[in-house]
Amino acid sequence: MGEVRIREIGQPGDLGWVVLAHGEQYAAEFGWDTTFEALVARIVADFAESADPARERGWIAELDGRRVGCVFCVADEEPGTAKLRILLVHPDARGGGVGKRLADTCVGFARSAGYARVRLWTNDVLVAARRIYLAAGFRLVGEEPHRSFGADLVGQDYVLDLAATP
Repeated sequence: MGEVRIREIGQPGDLGWVVLAHGEQYAAEFGWDTTFEALVARIVADFAESADPARERGWIAELDGRRVGCVFCVADEEPGTAKLRILLVHPDARGGGVGKRLADTCVGFARSAGYARVRLWTNDVLVAARRIYLAAGFRLVGEEPHRSFGADLVGQDYVLDLAATP
């Protein structure tokens, strides 16, 4: 693998790439329909319109100058809680620690921004992402079957207590 760089979101095309990459990748890998892409578009639009840079950020991973991953850290409705959102690593960049670096960047920012915990929601079919979350210290706190994105899934809620982890 070539040189990977993690940078803050902000270049023209970054936000559109996040939506495009999620839509294409999840359709190809899991058969998810465009309702998932629409969810990602809403998350990205909310971030673009109202992110507080002191408390919310997004990052892009680049491999040899090409976008290959992303993650967002946004404020949760619960005080003191951040949400890790839309972590993605393109298949071309998998296996080299890009997902771990993105998750670590998000958690490090949440810690420095003063959050007490980080929460995330995912689905059980995302096995590689789950490994990243568990390695970072997240713990599974709930599961619920649901039908979304044209598929029968099991949604999972994870929490990382920042006070309990270095």
